[in-house]
Amino acid sequence: MASATEDPVLERYFKGHKAAITSLDLSPNGKQLATASWDTFLMLWNFKPHARAYRYVGHKDVVTSVQFSPHGNLLASASRDRTVRLWIPDKRGKFSEFKAHTAPVRSVDFSADGQFLATASEDKSIKVWSMYRQRFLYSLYRHTHWVRCAKFSPDGRLIVSCSEDKTIKIWDTTNKQCVNNFSDSVGFANFVDFNPSGTCIASAGSDQTVKVWDVRVNKLLQHYQVHSGGVNCISFHPSGNYLVTASSDGTLKILDLLEGRLIYTLQGHTGPVFTVSFSKGGELFASGGADTQVLLWRTNFDELHCKGLNKRNLKRLHFDSPPHLLDIYPRTPHPHEEKVETVEINPKLEVIDLQISTPPVVDILSFDSTTTTETSGRTLPDKGEEACGYFLNPSLMSPECSPTTTKKKTEDMSDLPSESQRSIPLAVTDALEHIMEQLNVLTQTVSILEQRLTLTEDKLKDCLENQQKLFSAVQQKS
Repeated sequence: MASATEDPVLERYFKGHKAAITSLDLSPNGKQLATASWDTFLMLWNFKPHARAYRYVGHKDVVTSVQFSPHGNLLASASRDRTVRLWIPDKRGKFSEFKAHTAPVRSVDFSADGQFLATASEDKSIKVWSMYRQRFLYSLYRHTHWVRCAKFSPDGRLIVSCSEDKTIKIWDTTNKQCVNNFSDSVGFANFVDFNPSGTCIASAGSDQTVKVWDVRVNKLLQHYQVHSGGVNCISFHPSGNYLVTASSDGTLKILDLLEGRLIYTLQGHTGPVFTVSFSKGGELFASGGADTQVLLWRTNFDELHCKGLNKRNLKRLHFDSPPHLLDIYPRTPHPHEEKVETVEINPKLEVIDLQISTPPVVDILSFDSTTTTETSGRTLPDKGEEACGYFLNPSLMSPECSPTTTKKKTEDMSDLPSESQRSIPLAVTDALEHIMEQLNVLTQTVSILEQRLTLTEDKLKDCLENQQKLFSAVQQKS
């Protein structure tokens, strides 16, 4: 096992996307990596030697976000085509499509138990979906500009969101209300997330800052100014003690949150870095950006203590629990300038036998799907029926049902399921899609009518004011 003081090392490159990498996520078992890109594709990379990579074709515009479900048997993706998709990450690539947002979708996030999915959009809303029923549940509206990111707390009781309206909001998932609001006068947050114990949130700022807030006492704890470009993404190490950041200045930075200082600057990308994520165990992290490359790093630092800390973190998921040493205790907010003793790592300056992975890519075109809209729900399947027809659900899997078993079941099914296999018949799905289109037209019509009504009211007001002036003038003359 590596010592706790070893530096992070670049292990592998993955090349296959034809445009910038927007988002990535490592699978819960640490054996796969999913990436999303401006090239409109999702890619699934296997860490086994000589393994094929899968490219999922389907989104009609930039894919903005991707995440594995907690069980690892589903992939959620968001796109500028206004849809959210759930994919089965295998060679068949069957998917279910969610349509409810009226503008590009910017992020997807599963709750820790896999029961819910939160999506954030440029339509200024956050929407929450039930994975059990494969249906839309509710929307959260309070932001006044595009919502860039929404994340569940580890216990699922809260959602944190950030928007270009320069606010970060905390929502209660029980009463669907905004319970807290952090404002910033300088820039807006590109990305936000809870720490593993759920006591703090960290934000990646367009103003080049990284901020850590305590959500229990509503206080800014730490304020880092270590990047020379906007910060696009952050990821907490599972111990909660470290934070990795990705920036448009082309670097990754690793912050020691307990000591409140920058400890590593990682070079490797040749352009803005848009996304970074630790693996579930913390032993790896991956990054991607404008150079179309995906870099896989071995963490090395803090490996010795990580597993024990993870277990202790899991026991503490509520705000009313007594504090322990893993908490980042409130301290005076302080700007943090880069220190001389930080370590800079540039793998390109070292002679290393790097594994550069350009595996054979298999294109997966999936034409069969189920579509869920905001106005349509699904009924629960019968006991003898597969969950939601042929589309397997993470929350319906029994603990003993492994992803391998799921994969076998999926591959045994036919490529094009018949009407009887679908939870919603094709004709009904088409009808619902048509209804959604008509509702969109109706919404636009109502919006136009409202604008015209406002103009009419303004003109009427002007007429009344002019009439009043004329009346006053006539009275004065007489």
